[in-house]
Amino acid sequence: MVRPIPMSGIQIAFWRVLLGGILYWMALRLSGRRLTARALRVSAPAAIAISLEIAVFFVALKATTVANAVVIGALQPIVLMAVAARRFREKITGWVIGIALVATVGVGLVAFGSSSQPIWSPRGDVLAVLAMLLFSAYFAFSKAAREEVPAFEFQTAIWVIGSVVLLPIALIDAGGLALPTSTNLLWLLALLAVPGTGHLLVNWAHARVPLIIMSMFTLANPVLSTIGAAVFLGEGVDPWQAIGIIIVLATLIITIRRQSEIRRAPPVAVVEPAV
Repeated sequence: MVRPIPMSGIQIAFWRVLLGGILYWMALRLSGRRLTARALRVSAPAAIAISLEIAVFFVALKATTVANAVVIGALQPIVLMAVAARRFREKITGWVIGIALVATVGVGLVAFGSSSQPIWSPRGDVLAVLAMLLFSAYFAFSKAAREEVPAFEFQTAIWVIGSVVLLPIALIDAGGLALPTSTNLLWLLALLAVPGTGHLLVNWAHARVPLIIMSMFTLANPVLSTIGAAVFLGEGVDPWQAIGIIIVLATLIITIRRQSEIRRAPPVAVVEPAV
C-alpha cells in the first residue's frame, strides 16, 4: 500500500498516524471513555517508538525492495529474546533459539535474492534494520504498557502522541505539510484500516501471549508482503527468495503448532513427599 502513494515516506507516516489519532479518539469519546493522563504517560514510550518506526520503515519501503524491508523486520524475535527473558521472565528454551536461528537463515536468503533487483539499495536496508530495532522496542514497551492500559485506550494514546512526535519531522521533511489528495487520503485510510487494525489486535493479544511467541508470529509478514509485491508491484521472486520464504513459513507453522500443543497439555501432577 505504501509504495504506490506519491508522497514521501515521512509524509505518509505523519498523515497515517494523525488520522489514527483523530479517528480512534473520536471512537473512544463516542464509547463514553476518555484518555487519562496516566494512560498517556504509560503509553508514551511505545508511542514514540512506533511513530518513529513507521516513518523510518515507510522511507525504507521507498528505498529498497518490499521483500528486504519486511524480511529484515523478521529478525525481531532474535532481538526480543533477551528482553523477554530479563524483563518479562519468559523462559527462552534451546528450541526457541534454534527455531529463531533457522528463521534467520530464511530471512537471509530472501534478502540475498533481492540484492539483484533495481530498486534495492544498501541505504534502504540500513533503514529497515533501524526500523526493526524501533519495532522491537515498541513490542516490549507495548507489552509493559498493556499491563496497565486497556487495548483500545492504549492504541488511541499511541496515535495521538505519535502524531505530535512526527509533526516537526514532517514539517522539516517537506518545508511544511504536504496535504494529501483525495486519492492519497483513501490510501492512507486503507493503511489505517488494514495494518492499523493489525496493531490493535496485536496489542490486545499482548496481555494473553508471551512476548517471544508474539514476535515469532510476525514472521508471516515477509511471506505475505513478498508475495504481494510480486503480484501487485511486479517485484519478482527468485529461487533463493522462494526457499527463504518456505523456511520462514515452516518455522512459523512449527512455532504455532508447538505453542498450541503446550497449551493443550495437561498440567503435571505434583506428588507431595510422604511425611
